[in-house]
Amino acid sequence: MELRVLKYFLMVAREENITKAAALLHVTQPTLSRQLMQLEEELGVKLFHRSRHSIILTEDGMLLKRRAQELVSLSDKTIQELSHKDYMLSGEISIGCGETKSMSFLSNHIRDFRQLHPLVQFNIHSAIADDIKERIERGILDIGLLTEPVNIGKYEFVRMPQKERWGILTRRDSALAEKDSICPEDLMGIPLLMVRRELVKNELASWFGDYYEQIQIASAYNLIINAAAMVKSGVGVALCFDLGINYYDDLRFVPLTPVLETGSVLVWKKNQAMSKAITQFIQFLRNSF
Repeated sequence: MELRVLKYFLMVAREENITKAAALLHVTQPTLSRQLMQLEEELGVKLFHRSRHSIILTEDGMLLKRRAQELVSLSDKTIQELSHKDYMLSGEISIGCGETKSMSFLSNHIRDFRQLHPLVQFNIHSAIADDIKERIERGILDIGLLTEPVNIGKYEFVRMPQKERWGILTRRDSALAEKDSICPEDLMGIPLLMVRRELVKNELASWFGDYYEQIQIASAYNLIINAAAMVKSGVGVALCFDLGINYYDDLRFVPLTPVLETGSVLVWKKNQAMSKAITQFIQFLRNSF
Protein backbone atom coordinates (compact mmCIF):
# COMPACT_ATOMS: atom_id res chain seq x y z
CA MET A 1 0.00 0.00 0.00
CA GLU A 2 1.74 3.16 -1.22
CA LEU A 3 1.50 6.47 0.62
CA ARG A 4 0.74 8.15 -2.71
CA VAL A 5 -2.33 5.96 -3.18
CA LEU A 6 -3.51 6.72 0.35
CA LYS A 7 -3.32 10.42 -0.47
CA TYR A 8 -5.40 9.75 -3.60
CA PHE A 9 -7.91 7.87 -1.46
CA LEU A 10 -8.15 10.71 1.07
CA MET A 11 -8.74 13.29 -1.66
CA VAL A 12 -11.60 11.24 -3.14
CA ALA A 13 -13.06 10.71 0.33
CA ARG A 14 -12.98 14.47 0.90
CA GLU A 15 -14.43 15.52 -2.45
CA GLU A 16 -16.87 12.59 -2.86
CA ASN A 17 -16.38 13.02 -6.59
CA ILE A 18 -13.81 11.28 -8.82
CA THR A 19 -13.68 14.05 -11.42
CA LYS A 20 -13.04 16.83 -8.88
CA ALA A 21 -10.48 14.74 -6.99
CA ALA A 22 -8.61 13.86 -10.18
CA ALA A 23 -8.40 17.52 -11.16
CA LEU A 24 -7.04 18.51 -7.74
CA LEU A 25 -4.50 15.67 -7.85
CA HIS A 26 -3.47 16.47 -11.45
CA VAL A 27 -4.13 12.92 -12.65
CA THR A 28 -6.62 11.59 -15.17
CA GLN A 29 -9.95 10.24 -13.99
CA PRO A 30 -9.30 6.71 -15.40
CA THR A 31 -5.92 6.61 -13.60
CA LEU A 32 -7.48 7.62 -10.31
CA SER A 33 -10.34 5.11 -10.67
CA ARG A 34 -7.85 2.34 -11.43
CA GLN A 35 -5.73 3.19 -8.36
CA LEU A 36 -8.80 3.03 -6.12
CA MET A 37 -9.91 -0.30 -7.56
CA GLN A 38 -6.41 -1.73 -7.05
CA LEU A 39 -6.45 -0.47 -3.45
CA GLU A 40 -9.76 -2.24 -2.84
CA GLU A 41 -8.38 -5.44 -4.38
CA GLU A 42 -5.23 -5.22 -2.24
CA LEU A 43 -7.25 -4.80 0.97
CA GLY A 44 -10.00 -7.21 -0.02
CA VAL A 45 -12.79 -4.80 0.96
CA LYS A 46 -15.11 -2.34 -0.73
CA LEU A 47 -14.14 1.20 0.22
CA PHE A 48 -16.77 3.23 -1.64
CA HIS A 49 -20.44 3.23 -2.54
CA ARG A 50 -20.46 4.47 -6.14
CA SER A 51 -23.31 6.24 -7.93
CA ARG A 52 -23.54 8.28 -11.12
CA HIS A 53 -22.94 11.59 -9.38
CA SER A 54 -21.06 10.80 -6.17
CA ILE A 55 -18.80 8.34 -4.40
CA ILE A 56 -19.08 7.94 -0.62
CA LEU A 57 -17.23 5.86 1.93
CA THR A 58 -18.38 2.47 3.18
CA GLU A 59 -17.85 1.50 6.82
CA ASP A 60 -14.50 -0.09 5.86
CA GLY A 61 -13.69 3.07 3.92
CA MET A 62 -14.28 5.24 6.99
CA LEU A 63 -11.92 3.03 9.01
CA LEU A 64 -9.23 3.32 6.34
CA LYS A 65 -9.75 7.08 6.20
CA ARG A 66 -8.90 7.44 9.90
CA ARG A 67 -5.81 5.25 9.59
CA ALA A 68 -4.69 6.89 6.33
CA GLN A 69 -4.92 10.35 7.89
CA GLU A 70 -2.69 9.18 10.73
CA LEU A 71 -0.14 7.64 8.35
CA VAL A 72 0.01 10.69 6.08
CA SER A 73 0.35 12.99 9.09
CA LEU A 74 3.22 10.89 10.50
CA SER A 75 4.91 10.87 7.10
CA ASP A 76 4.67 14.64 6.73
CA LYS A 77 5.94 15.14 10.26
CA THR A 78 8.92 12.81 9.71
CA ILE A 79 9.89 14.55 6.47
CA GLN A 80 9.71 17.92 8.19
CA GLU A 81 11.89 16.76 11.10
CA LEU A 82 14.53 15.18 8.86
CA SER A 83 14.76 18.06 6.42
CA HIS A 84 15.34 20.93 8.86
CA LYS A 85 18.58 22.92 8.81
CA ASP A 86 21.06 22.08 11.56
CA TYR A 87 21.63 25.70 12.47
CA MET A 88 17.92 26.45 13.00
CA LEU A 89 15.90 24.23 15.31
CA SER A 90 12.62 23.35 13.63
CA GLY A 91 10.10 20.56 13.51
CA GLU A 92 6.73 19.68 14.92
CA ILE A 93 5.79 18.74 18.50
CA SER A 94 2.42 17.08 19.09
CA ILE A 95 0.99 17.32 22.60
CA GLY A 96 -2.15 15.71 23.96
CA CYS A 97 -3.79 17.70 26.74
CA GLY A 98 -6.56 17.02 29.17
CA GLU A 99 -8.74 19.82 30.53
CA THR A 100 -6.56 21.19 33.29
CA LYS A 101 -5.30 24.51 34.66
CA SER A 102 -1.80 23.19 34.00
CA MET A 103 -2.44 23.88 30.31
CA SER A 104 -1.99 27.59 31.11
CA PHE A 105 1.39 26.81 32.68
CA LEU A 106 2.36 24.69 29.65
CA SER A 107 1.14 27.37 27.23
CA ASN A 108 3.47 29.93 28.81
CA HIS A 109 6.41 27.59 28.26
CA ILE A 110 5.37 26.91 24.65
CA ARG A 111 5.36 30.69 24.09
CA ASP A 112 8.80 31.12 25.68
CA PHE A 113 10.25 28.16 23.75
CA ARG A 114 8.96 29.50 20.42
CA GLN A 115 10.54 32.87 21.14
CA LEU A 116 13.86 31.00 21.16
CA HIS A 117 12.95 28.64 18.31
CA PRO A 118 10.31 30.26 16.08
CA LEU A 119 10.44 27.50 13.44
CA VAL A 120 9.12 24.88 15.86
CA GLN A 121 5.39 24.24 15.48
CA PHE A 122 3.09 22.77 18.12
CA ASN A 123 0.01 20.64 17.53
CA ILE A 124 -2.39 20.42 20.48
CA HIS A 125 -4.90 17.55 20.76
CA SER A 126 -7.55 17.78 23.49
CA ALA A 127 -8.72 14.48 24.95
CA ILE A 128 -8.97 12.41 28.11
CA ALA A 129 -5.90 10.65 29.52
CA ASP A 130 -6.72 7.20 28.12
CA ASP A 131 -7.05 8.54 24.58
CA ILE A 132 -3.84 10.55 24.90
CA LYS A 133 -1.87 7.52 26.14
CA GLU A 134 -3.15 5.43 23.23
CA ARG A 135 -2.04 8.08 20.74
CA ILE A 136 1.40 8.29 22.38
CA GLU A 137 1.74 4.51 22.04
CA ARG A 138 0.84 4.72 18.34
CA GLY A 139 3.35 7.51 17.73
CA ILE A 140 0.71 10.11 16.86
CA LEU A 141 1.48 12.24 19.92
CA ASP A 142 4.93 12.98 21.35
CA ILE A 143 3.97 14.26 24.80
CA GLY A 144 0.88 14.05 26.99
CA LEU A 145 -0.43 16.33 29.73
CA LEU A 146 -2.46 13.94 31.91
CA THR A 147 -4.59 14.50 34.98
CA GLU A 148 -4.20 12.01 37.80
CA PRO A 149 -4.94 9.34 38.85
CA VAL A 150 -3.26 7.74 35.84
CA ASN A 151 -0.91 4.82 35.27
CA ILE A 152 2.42 6.26 34.09
CA GLY A 153 4.64 3.21 34.64
CA LYS A 154 5.88 3.09 31.05
CA TYR A 155 6.58 6.83 30.76
CA GLU A 156 9.15 9.40 31.70
CA PHE A 157 7.40 12.32 33.36
CA VAL A 158 7.58 15.64 35.16
CA ARG A 159 4.94 16.58 37.70
CA MET A 160 3.20 19.90 37.12
CA PRO A 161 3.24 22.41 40.00
CA GLN A 162 -0.50 23.20 40.04
CA LYS A 163 -3.25 21.17 41.69
CA GLU A 164 -6.78 20.82 40.34
CA ARG A 165 -9.64 21.28 42.81
CA TRP A 166 -12.85 19.31 42.34
CA GLY A 167 -16.28 20.82 42.64
CA ILE A 168 -19.60 21.02 40.88
CA LEU A 169 -20.76 23.14 37.97
CA THR A 170 -24.37 24.16 38.53
CA ARG A 171 -26.88 26.72 37.33
CA ARG A 172 -26.83 30.02 39.23
CA ASP A 173 -30.57 29.76 39.83
CA SER A 174 -30.17 26.46 41.75
CA ALA A 175 -30.07 26.06 45.53
CA LEU A 176 -26.60 24.48 45.25
CA ALA A 177 -25.21 27.69 43.71
CA GLU A 178 -25.92 29.53 46.96
CA LYS A 179 -23.58 27.28 48.96
CA ASP A 180 -19.90 28.02 49.68
CA SER A 181 -18.99 24.34 49.36
CA ILE A 182 -20.62 21.02 48.54
CA CYS A 183 -20.60 17.90 50.72
CA PRO A 184 -21.72 14.42 49.62
CA GLU A 185 -25.20 14.61 51.18
CA ASP A 186 -25.90 17.84 49.23
CA LEU A 187 -25.88 15.81 46.01
CA MET A 188 -28.38 13.15 47.03
CA GLY A 189 -31.32 13.11 44.63
CA ILE A 190 -29.48 15.40 42.17
CA PRO A 191 -28.85 14.13 38.60
CA LEU A 192 -25.06 14.10 38.19
CA LEU A 193 -22.80 14.35 35.16
CA MET A 194 -19.71 12.23 35.83
CA VAL A 195 -16.37 11.91 34.09
CA ARG A 196 -15.97 8.79 31.97
CA ARG A 197 -12.56 7.58 33.20
CA GLU A 198 -12.80 4.65 35.61
CA LEU A 199 -9.78 5.65 37.75
CA VAL A 200 -11.29 9.09 38.32
CA LYS A 201 -14.72 7.65 39.07
CA ASN A 202 -13.07 5.48 41.74
CA GLU A 203 -11.53 8.57 43.32
CA LEU A 204 -14.90 10.32 43.37
CA ALA A 205 -16.50 7.19 44.83
CA SER A 206 -14.04 7.40 47.74
CA TRP A 207 -15.02 11.04 48.31
CA PHE A 208 -18.75 10.12 48.37
CA GLY A 209 -18.10 7.24 50.77
CA ASP A 210 -21.30 5.47 51.80
CA TYR A 211 -23.36 7.95 49.78
CA TYR A 212 -21.94 6.68 46.48
CA GLU A 213 -24.48 3.87 46.18
CA GLN A 214 -27.29 6.43 46.36
CA ILE A 215 -26.16 8.93 43.71
CA GLN A 216 -28.03 9.41 40.43
CA ILE A 217 -25.79 9.48 37.34
CA ALA A 218 -27.57 11.19 34.45
CA SER A 219 -24.69 11.16 31.98
CA ALA A 220 -20.97 10.57 31.49
CA TYR A 221 -18.77 13.13 29.73
CA ASN A 222 -15.18 13.56 28.61
CA LEU A 223 -14.97 17.31 27.90
CA ILE A 224 -16.10 19.88 30.45
CA ILE A 225 -17.39 22.25 27.76
CA ASN A 226 -19.93 19.59 26.76
CA ALA A 227 -20.86 18.98 30.39
CA ALA A 228 -21.35 22.73 30.83
CA ALA A 229 -23.83 22.78 27.95
CA MET A 230 -25.83 19.98 29.60
CA VAL A 231 -25.78 21.77 32.96
CA LYS A 232 -27.07 24.93 31.29
CA SER A 233 -29.88 22.90 29.70
CA GLY A 234 -30.88 21.44 33.06
CA VAL A 235 -29.72 17.86 32.51
CA GLY A 236 -27.94 17.82 35.84
CA VAL A 237 -24.98 19.03 37.88
CA ALA A 238 -21.43 18.31 36.66
CA LEU A 239 -18.63 17.04 38.89
CA CYS A 240 -15.53 18.65 37.43
CA PHE A 241 -12.35 20.68 37.97
CA ASP A 242 -12.33 24.41 38.50
CA LEU A 243 -10.62 25.54 35.30
CA GLY A 244 -11.18 29.23 36.01
CA ILE A 245 -13.11 29.56 32.76
CA ASN A 246 -16.62 31.00 32.55
CA TYR A 247 -18.25 28.77 29.96
CA TYR A 248 -21.58 30.44 30.64
CA ASP A 249 -22.48 33.48 32.77
CA ASP A 250 -25.43 31.63 34.28
CA LEU A 251 -23.32 28.75 35.69
CA ARG A 252 -21.32 28.67 38.93
CA PHE A 253 -18.50 26.44 40.20
CA VAL A 254 -18.78 25.39 43.86
CA PRO A 255 -15.86 23.44 45.45
CA LEU A 256 -16.25 20.12 47.24
CA THR A 257 -15.76 19.61 50.97
CA PRO A 258 -13.87 17.68 52.20
CA VAL A 259 -11.45 19.17 49.69
CA LEU A 260 -10.65 16.85 46.77
CA GLU A 261 -7.61 17.74 44.68
CA THR A 262 -5.63 16.02 41.96
CA GLY A 263 -2.36 16.69 40.17
CA SER A 264 -1.24 16.46 36.57
CA VAL A 265 1.86 15.09 34.86
CA LEU A 266 3.62 15.69 31.58
CA VAL A 267 4.64 12.32 30.08
CA TRP A 268 6.54 10.85 27.13
CA LYS A 269 7.61 7.30 26.26
CA LYS A 270 10.67 5.81 27.91
CA ASN A 271 13.63 4.99 25.67
CA GLN A 272 11.87 6.62 22.72
CA ALA A 273 13.89 8.06 19.84
CA MET A 274 12.79 11.69 19.58
CA SER A 275 13.47 14.59 17.27
CA LYS A 276 15.85 17.34 18.30
CA ALA A 277 12.94 19.75 18.76
CA ILE A 278 11.11 17.42 21.17
CA THR A 279 14.29 16.64 23.12
CA GLN A 280 15.13 20.31 23.57
CA PHE A 281 11.56 21.22 24.54
CA ILE A 282 11.51 18.54 27.24
CA GLN A 283 14.84 19.77 28.57
CA PHE A 284 13.50 23.33 28.48
CA LEU A 285 10.56 22.23 30.63
CA ARG A 286 12.76 20.28 33.06
CA ASN A 287 14.94 23.34 33.60
CA SER A 288 11.90 25.46 34.46
CA PHE A 289 10.81 23.36 37.47
